[in-house]
Amino acid sequence: MAMIQACPKGVLERGGDSCIPFVADASIIHNFDPVKLAPLWSEPKIQCAHAFGSPRTAIYLHPVARIRICSPQAQVKEHQPYMSTPSQPKPDLSALRIDKNQRTAGKRGRRWGLAVAALVVLALIAGAAWALRDQKPVVEVAVAQKAATGRPALLNASGYVTPRRRATVAAKITGRVTGVFFDEGVHVKEGQILATLDDSDVKRALESAVADRNSTRAQIADLEVQLKNAEIELHRARELQSAGVQSQEALDNALTTADSLKAKIALTKVQVAGSEARIAEAQQAVDNCVIRSPFDGIAVSKDAQVGEMISPVSAGGGFTRTGVATIVDMNSNEIEVDVNEAYISRVEPGQPVTAVLDAYPDWQIPSKVRTVIPTADRQKATVKVRISFLKLDPKILPDMGIKVTFLGNEPDKPTGIAPAALIPSGALRDESGHTIVFLVKDSQLERRAVTVGNTRGSDAEIMAGLAAGDTVVVKGPADLHDGEAIQIKK
Repeated sequence: MAMIQACPKGVLERGGDSCIPFVADASIIHNFDPVKLAPLWSEPKIQCAHAFGSPRTAIYLHPVARIRICSPQAQVKEHQPYMSTPSQPKPDLSALRIDKNQRTAGKRGRRWGLAVAALVVLALIAGAAWALRDQKPVVEVAVAQKAATGRPALLNASGYVTPRRRATVAAKITGRVTGVFFDEGVHVKEGQILATLDDSDVKRALESAVADRNSTRAQIADLEVQLKNAEIELHRARELQSAGVQSQEALDNALTTADSLKAKIALTKVQVAGSEARIAEAQQAVDNCVIRSPFDGIAVSKDAQVGEMISPVSAGGGFTRTGVATIVDMNSNEIEVDVNEAYISRVEPGQPVTAVLDAYPDWQIPSKVRTVIPTADRQKATVKVRISFLKLDPKILPDMGIKVTFLGNEPDKPTGIAPAALIPSGALRDESGHTIVFLVKDSQLERRAVTVGNTRGSDAEIMAGLAAGDTVVVKGPADLHDGEAIQIKK
């Protein structure tokens, strides 16, 4: 069997070291005679004729076009991609086969991974549940109050203590503070000097006005002397004219001189009065440098120090004070509350009120409605009500928080059983048709069934089940139960 080896298309070989790339056609010649083909070996246009295993078979290449002659190294490089290679053994695909045991082991590993992940999640959930189980619920509590047996409560409201007379004392002029003569918390009287300003400039103006007045007053004395002499000459002229010795003209001149001096004296007196007015103005400027208390009260704040500039209007980019002190008349303290306009019909002037300061929750202060401000706040839908204390106390301070209860008319005679206590309505809970509350004792809950009476504003009357002084839960989780440990919200 003959084996054929041929050069690729476009490359022809010769016996020499160089090669001539061509585009050539090849044909197979069977049973050729090497002697007859000898002339062809010498033709440069013939690339090659390879020897075959059988001398009777050869390839005859027909040259088409000559391209270039390349070196043997280039020949090898050019031939390499086109040269035929001996047949390679077929790869063994059985090596890619996955063993069934390996597939089973992989599935088993994934199952173990999912199981471990599930165990971790369950452990986390159990840990969180255990942590939450140990956490105590936080609740808000209130103390049951003793129910008043007098007038019924119609409405509750909250507000602040506000003085009717509060003044921020300031100067009428702009000046530098030269002295401050009070401290916070001291009692001051009306007219007491609180501070002084620099008055050097206004004092110079006062001295100048006094000098002008004195000068003008001295001119009056000179004019009065001249007038006295003019009146003597006028008297002499009249006698001489009566005797016929002096003419009428001399008499008229003497009369004119006397009248002129009288007019000058009157003018000078007016000028003196003007000087007196300027002196008073300068004196007022000096007095404006002294800041005094407008009424009796307590100095609650000191707003300026020595060396600072103060002004009745804000100036200086925030470096100028507008006041020296704030004075409050403690005898004018009253209560100011906002009442929802839906309930303002329950309030009227002179109505009795019970007030309780936030600072003293066990102290009930008797009061009464002084006035209802006849205007409403459209933003809050409330009406402002002012309440006066029936008896003032030094413990009542301005801007303290206070809660008030508007009372109704006193009943003619007591009817029924008096309530045992008053608690906020939010403390009541409904359980299977029964009203209960949770008492707090030693940071633990105690379920207690109660009998509820009437409501007093935001409070509920407890007829039975509680006593004044008991601590009840006002706000807390809905799943509270008897005997549960709790934490009181501060």
